[in-house]
Amino acid sequence: MAAHAVRVTGLTRAFQERTVLDDLDLTIAPGEFVALLGRSGSGKSTLLKAIAGLDHDVTGSGELEVPQEVAVAFQDSRLLPWLRVLDNVELGVRPGRGRAALEEVGLKGRERAWPAELSGGEQQRVALARCLVREPRLLLADEPFGALDALTRIKMHDLLRELCAKHRPAVLLVTHDVDEAIELADRVVVLQESRIGLDLPARDADRTHLLSALGIGVAA
Repeated sequence: MAAHAVRVTGLTRAFQERTVLDDLDLTIAPGEFVALLGRSGSGKSTLLKAIAGLDHDVTGSGELEVPQEVAVAFQDSRLLPWLRVLDNVELGVRPGRGRAALEEVGLKGRERAWPAELSGGEQQRVALARCLVREPRLLLADEPFGALDALTRIKMHDLLRELCAKHRPAVLLVTHDVDEAIELADRVVVLQESRIGLDLPARDADRTHLLSALGIGVAA
């Protein structure tokens, strides 16, 4: 097995004259869950899109080593409204594996439903099932729970934890939620001034310290 699932070396990305990522290095081990924090505009989504190969509208340089088997989950489930749930899950892959993936995310029996018939949490479950059928070695998640209510977020945290324990992909989760990062990740990374300013095991991550690194004051 390779020593890393992702290796980013000297990554620089700029929009017009504004440098968003500046000579950034990052390594993610196989099966490791990394949470990426940062203030708004710090480059979190830019880094994720670079790793996913979706940053065609920016200029930059650097080296990226990424597995071929990559799946991406966004804050918006991005389901196609004219396709039923099972067809959304199996879009672009060989039919026949979608039903098992839907059962894994707790949606057995909803294969013929339309996306509009699902709640926001159920739509995100479908999005996770769509990732699962690709058997990814790397799962990239860009604030996938940001639009959900608190109770649904907790349920989705439990589901993601269970799926990651079973399938063992490397995970890069972009989030603005410090508590979510500490709860879910093996490791927490904070972007500061276009580079990684903090990188530590989640078990050693202190909420107050992380908030301070993000420039957020904590009331006494």
